[in-house]
Amino acid sequence: MYEGAPNFPYPNRWWKMIEKYGITILYTAPTAIRGLMRFGNAWPNRHDLSSLRILGSVGEPINPEAWKWYYEVIGKSKCPIMDTWWQTETGGFMITPLPITPLKPGSATKPFFGIEVDVLDSDGKSAPAGEEGILVIKKPWPSIMRGILHDPERYKQQYWSKYSTMYEAGDSARKDKDGYIWVIGRLDDVIKVSGYRLGTAEIESALVSHSAVAEAAAIGLPHELKGHVIHCYVVLRAGYAASDSLVEERKKHVGHEIGPIAKPEKVNFMDSLPKTRSGKIMRRLLKARALGLPEGDKSTLEE
Repeated sequence: MYEGAPNFPYPNRWWKMIEKYGITILYTAPTAIRGLMRFGNAWPNRHDLSSLRILGSVGEPINPEAWKWYYEVIGKSKCPIMDTWWQTETGGFMITPLPITPLKPGSATKPFFGIEVDVLDSDGKSAPAGEEGILVIKKPWPSIMRGILHDPERYKQQYWSKYSTMYEAGDSARKDKDGYIWVIGRLDDVIKVSGYRLGTAEIESALVSHSAVAEAAAIGLPHELKGHVIHCYVVLRAGYAASDSLVEERKKHVGHEIGPIAKPEKVNFMDSLPKTRSGKIMRRLLKARALGLPEGDKSTLEE
């Protein structure tokens, strides 16, 4: 255990620890992976990471670009990536690969033993393969949270009000034809632009798929005509500088990856994104700042 950021005093702190102590398992968040990606391959490549045997990912969906870097540069294409989906409320992994599960970059694969997970459409029916829907757990499990202290009503409303017999996770997801679950993001992180529903995760993934971008956050801001427009915040990789041409390039790149409707209205370059201490991007903070509103509770803010 150690205290402090993984890039202080230099962005090789984790790689140095792995080499020194022979660490075998590295389990971290996609935000941390993308944050270290921006410093390039030279920092991890100068250390012996051969003791690693398993890599893990948790906290939010991992985009394929970060998955590939994690697998190839850190795991040297030998370590499987256990991309896990769970919540504090669930008390343990809900969706996770097993040692024998074929991996798909960006998917947490399939439910763990005894866990029944589904993706439902707006009518509460199982959504067809490839279609986005609401992630639910269909029956209780041993480590399930039984309530919220001093607030039993909130527990019922937040997790059981929509489907009385199924636990609503608050995330959107889709299943593919092989039954793999692809978690898209929080339901409240969906931006509706001109009637189209766009997940912040897919916009951010499109941005990070560009070679110049290390990290990205997308938010929706009110617009008179479109309902909402997309504003993006970007952290560049080492060796790239912010410019107007880079802004236009980022917009076109998202439009090409997802479609014209997803093209951001504005792209802002930042040195770092506001995150919780567990590595999750605080999009509500970015939105409050953009709208000039109170920023609310910042007790979980990393810095």
